[in-house]
Amino acid sequence: MSTAMSGTGDTMNGDATVDVTLLLEGTYPYIRGGVSSWIHQMIRGLPELRFAVIFIGGQKRDYGAMQYRFPPNVVRFEERFLMEAWRTADAGTERGNPHAFVASDALHAGFKTNNATQAAAAFSTAADLLGKPGGLTRRSFLYSRESWQQICDYYGRYCRDPSFVDYFWTVRTMHAPLFDLVDIARHMPETRLVHAVSTGYAGHLGALAHELRGFPLLLTEHGIYTKERRIDLAQAGWIHDADNTYAGTLQRDIGYTRELWIRFFEGLGRVTYRAASVVTALYEGNSLQQQRDGAPPERCRVVPNGIDIERFHAVRVPRERTVPPVLGLIGRVVSIKDIKNFIRAMPAVCSALPKAEGWIVGPDDEDPSYAAECRALVSNLQLEGRVKFLGFQKTEEILPQLGLVVLSSISEAQPLVLLEGFAAGIPAVSTAVGCCSELIFGATDEDRALGAAGATVPIANPQALARAMTGLLVDPEAWRHAHDAAVARVERFYSEDLMFQRYRDLYREVGGMPGLPQTAAKER
Repeated sequence: MSTAMSGTGDTMNGDATVDVTLLLEGTYPYIRGGVSSWIHQMIRGLPELRFAVIFIGGQKRDYGAMQYRFPPNVVRFEERFLMEAWRTADAGTERGNPHAFVASDALHAGFKTNNATQAAAAFSTAADLLGKPGGLTRRSFLYSRESWQQICDYYGRYCRDPSFVDYFWTVRTMHAPLFDLVDIARHMPETRLVHAVSTGYAGHLGALAHELRGFPLLLTEHGIYTKERRIDLAQAGWIHDADNTYAGTLQRDIGYTRELWIRFFEGLGRVTYRAASVVTALYEGNSLQQQRDGAPPERCRVVPNGIDIERFHAVRVPRERTVPPVLGLIGRVVSIKDIKNFIRAMPAVCSALPKAEGWIVGPDDEDPSYAAECRALVSNLQLEGRVKFLGFQKTEEILPQLGLVVLSSISEAQPLVLLEGFAAGIPAVSTAVGCCSELIFGATDEDRALGAAGATVPIANPQALARAMTGLLVDPEAWRHAHDAAVARVERFYSEDLMFQRYRDLYREVGGMPGLPQTAAKER
């Protein structure tokens, strides 16, 4: 199947109308994982709709081959790499439009004061000028005297770090991609609605498409993008703080450059929330966080994920009295999953259960340095042969071999791997992040009456993680109760048919698609 060349875009079926245009940042179709799996599941589960996929990433070299084959109802695919185009622009002086920079200043002022009305009006004006000849073009942003003067003025007024060079390049790097986004929005094919699956650059593209083209915007967040970026940016080695004191930490008092990046993404998030007709989250806690971050409460909905339960019936094999002493952490080998926490818990588990093994099942090429650190930790703890890195595997083939599904993450939303494990009859032990406690213990009185489907522990506590994992593995009766609760919970509340119908209803509401089928759906 043909795909777009970097930065060009490509139409698979040029005459096809588009019902839903998905706006995706750094996920599908290049990266495997929960969000990408969900996107593929949604496209396949709504075959009556014609989808366009717009993928945006940093640099082409950061992505390998596509990990998913597009279903037939994906009629258009376009990809843009935002950190490439502006670096190849020919340098040279450029006359800037003072009016455009006044509009830009008004937008920044609206963000700084958190004035929703002021920011909305300023965004409308700035979006119309962005990228237009005589407005605020990429070249005038990069090379004009007016742009230089604005950067110098902001540095003098706001910057707390001594390096003007760092500030200058930070401002250029974070803002230059916006010119690509406005170009994508202006040339996007006609569509009934745009569906952004995060805030950030993808969500901002949705806000631009709404402002410039009038397309209705639906926003779905699996995790809270700004929270996840705060974690990433707090640990990013490529940001050089003035004294480098806070690099690699999660402390609140971070350096100015890190803070600038965080506030930038927070500003993009507020713009997206205000532009969206509906803002969805996977559970109530995240919905409340969206509202604290600027999402209008009346537009917020909770739409849980769902899975194909039938797919896992075949692997829900009857268990013998002895539970397999195999603990499976299914996920990407990246720092946010805190794989090291799981590894550090394994010596205590192996001491209590001499035949226990820990399987790390997921791709390890997204952050090679972190993956190397994890392997070194296994060696240092003398866990070779007991902790195994299996790479990407088919979930249906792995689950029947596990006694427990384990998550040791420092941040999650509503992890599909727990639901898939439940459907296969595998209890879980997870850190108490996202809605993992709701999944394991229940979200409502009716749900909680089903019992606990495992256990939760605090983050970054390998001793507690080891105790919880060992406790379930050595107690067949407790394991069986957790198994029964897991199966009952996923079948009653987390089927994909229920999720598909909820999104059909949303697409009908936001995009005006009266022809979509409608069935009765049980709401929580």
